[in-house]
Amino acid sequence: MMEIQCKECGDDVETGRARLGYKLCLFCGEEAAIAERKSWCVVQQYGKGNYQFVTNESALSVVKQTNQKYLRDE
Repeated sequence: MMEIQCKECGDDVETGRARLGYKLCLFCGEEAAIAERKSWCVVQQYGKGNYQFVTNESALSVVKQTNQKYLRDE
């Protein structure tokens, strides 16, 4: 039986979660997921284009390139 402790709070991680490779308990994992979701978004770059995954690092270049007729360098 796998017994590991949560890296954040020290509580025991459920056996099923531990087998899947999770190192956080359910409550700390939920908090981490909420924080991660706040750091990214998905936008449709052009009117008929594909959706694009945008992170904080790529947001500036994506916003500059949203007009397909006039691509901007800076």
